Amino acid sequence: MSEKISGAEMFVKSLEKEGVEVIFGYPGGTVLPIYDKLYDANFKHVLPHHEQGGIHAADGYARSTGRVGVTIATSGPGATNLVTGLATAYMDSVPLVAFTGQVPSHMLGTDAFQEADITGISMPITKHNYLVKDVKELPRIIKEAFHIAQTGRPGPVLVDIPKDMMVLEAEFSYPEKVDLRGYKPNYEGHPLQIKTAAQKINQAEKPVFYAGGGVIISNASQELRELAEKAKIPVTTTLTGLGSFDEHNELSLGMLGMHGSTEANMAISNADLIIAVGCRFDDRVTGKLEEFAPEAEIIHIDIDPAEVGKRVSIDVPIVGDVKSILQDLEEKVNAKKNNGWGKKIKEWQEMDCRQCEDVGEQGRLSPRPIIEEIDRLTSGDAYIVTEVGQHQMWAAQFFKYNRPRQFITSGGLGTMGYGFPASIGVQVGNEDEEVFLLAGEGSLQMNIQELATVAKNDLPVKIIIFNNHYLGMVRQWQEMFMDKRYSSTCMSKTIDCPPHCSSPGEDCPEMVPDFVKLAAAYGIKAEIITEPEEIKPALKRARAEEGPYLLDFQIEVEENVFPMVPPGGSLYEMILEEESQ
Repeated sequence: MSEKISGAEMFVKSLEKEGVEVIFGYPGGTVLPIYDKLYDANFKHVLPHHEQGGIHAADGYARSTGRVGVTIATSGPGATNLVTGLATAYMDSVPLVAFTGQVPSHMLGTDAFQEADITGISMPITKHNYLVKDVKELPRIIKEAFHIAQTGRPGPVLVDIPKDMMVLEAEFSYPEKVDLRGYKPNYEGHPLQIKTAAQKINQAEKPVFYAGGGVIISNASQELRELAEKAKIPVTTTLTGLGSFDEHNELSLGMLGMHGSTEANMAISNADLIIAVGCRFDDRVTGKLEEFAPEAEIIHIDIDPAEVGKRVSIDVPIVGDVKSILQDLEEKVNAKKNNGWGKKIKEWQEMDCRQCEDVGEQGRLSPRPIIEEIDRLTSGDAYIVTEVGQHQMWAAQFFKYNRPRQFITSGGLGTMGYGFPASIGVQVGNEDEEVFLLAGEGSLQMNIQELATVAKNDLPVKIIIFNNHYLGMVRQWQEMFMDKRYSSTCMSKTIDCPPHCSSPGEDCPEMVPDFVKLAAAYGIKAEIITEPEEIKPALKRARAEEGPYLLDFQIEVEENVFPMVPPGGSLYEMILEEESQ
């Protein structure tokens, strides 16, 4: 008979068995037994300064490394502070395991101090969750949690552990394998469907690959490139699919959708065949659904059968692992040469307003040259992490991504406050790599307390703020579709401002924080940039600093993101910058 150990000791041993290297956690009363055992454990523990910061950091770690992210929070408010992070990871299929403490078992349902039904709360936004009721079951539950999180379509799993389950003792035995009845992800595509898909690709005259985050998740970027180059099929990607196909490749169309490139949206709108790979036909991609790809047959490859046919009618559905299916297709697809389709796409590329020279006022500080300079200085090899808003779209448009897991952003949920803590996770998981956070002054302030985490851990994240004193993306919508009625989007507005102020002026109060002073309070070097000629020298100074560095770029206040498909519009109805001025 083996020695009995406590549930807290089982927890540590189980994570060791799973090969966990980093935990992002915040202690509290119900998880104290676990933290007592972590005191002598070999894990790296990163203490965030808000539980939401911790789970977003675990998310960034998972996206950039491909490993499972792990976070810990205490019961009640600690657990509920994880909800936004769970929903973010669930929408973007990120493998996370979140452990929460819970009040002792005999107090469940009594409204005890810091009790919250986190399994009930999180049920719609987790792939699966557990409430531990028997300490002997804890190792099995942890094994299953990691298995579920990273297999099939990945996602977050929550394990809620009552405090008594951490102190009770039992024999420890960790399962070698998992066999869950009813959970058997299908990895092999149906041979007949693959054959049919190959025939349609061989016959198509205007095919387009539409690649999503599933290509990155399944490590299928090489297979996508090989098939695209063999059949000379252009490739467009979703926001979360950026990096799945090298954007320097002549077949790359960049991103499609609401703020996608002209060539991507026009190619989709005129294609006769769309090969959708690891994507879900999100509304920001399709535009007006009834007019999406009106001339095209659609092949849809995805590991999640629930996504196939959910929003659009599919001609050839193939359920299985993207990597495996692309390998099978490559064997059956004929090699082709460039045709008139490639020439037409080049015409659309020349139309794209993102390729035009910046014709703004002399001396205007614009986001495009900032992002392109980061691209040049890092030789396109840095990790780019974003918050959510205009800067997120500019980052998607102007940096040329050449590899998977390089671009880290909240796609499906669009979570403001995600990027800064996520950049911490990316840096922790990729210690020797350059990590740039691109943020708006609005999003950054949602988890600004993580400046302390960056400083205390001496993480060399370079924080780039696109500061226009507005909630920029919301302001853009108000400008374009609501007659410039800027309601609650000015970040400088005070109680003394005119109630219906609709444009910034020289007399506006400076109520946006002085980020240089704020960074200095945490011992982080920072500077404000106001002139275009300062962009390159400032970025060089930031890169030369071994620790974190913050650059506050005071960009043009009413800078907009173009192209833009208006809400309810079709992809071919893009608003171009020239038309808006």
